[in-house]
Amino acid sequence: MKRMHVHVSVANLQQSINFYSTLFDAKPSVEKPDYAKWMLDDPRVNFAISERHDTAGIQHLGIQAETEGELAEIYGRLSRAESPVIEEKATTCCYAKSDKQWINDPQGIAWETFLTHGEATVYGNERPAIPVKEAAACCEPKTSRAGCCPG
Repeated sequence: MKRMHVHVSVANLQQSINFYSTLFDAKPSVEKPDYAKWMLDDPRVNFAISERHDTAGIQHLGIQAETEGELAEIYGRLSRAESPVIEEKATTCCYAKSDKQWINDPQGIAWETFLTHGEATVYGNERPAIPVKEAAACCEPKTSRAGCCPG
């Protein structure tokens, strides 16, 4: 069964761990100096936070597969989307070893689909730069909405 994934960038990790531990009524399943993760069954979500990014807020969303078949199913759907897909095999990210794909939705929100194969002792690679299709409503004229179109 697939699991929703949410990764939020936070300004203060310990303060955020305290808040989300209270909200979820659970301690993180993974806690590192710059990262924490809750693997919850109710709601079924892999919820992660980190201090690794400049801006606080949603870092990316995703769907975690539990089998190769589920990952292939999700990838099949992504490959039909009208956006570029970046595929990463045997990568290390968020203290885990995974196979994954990345895609941006029409608003530019990064989505990750992944299958985790084990733990890692390092945070690992940052997510790859995903080519962004320019949306006319957002980017014309480009100078009028600074920061609108990620590059």
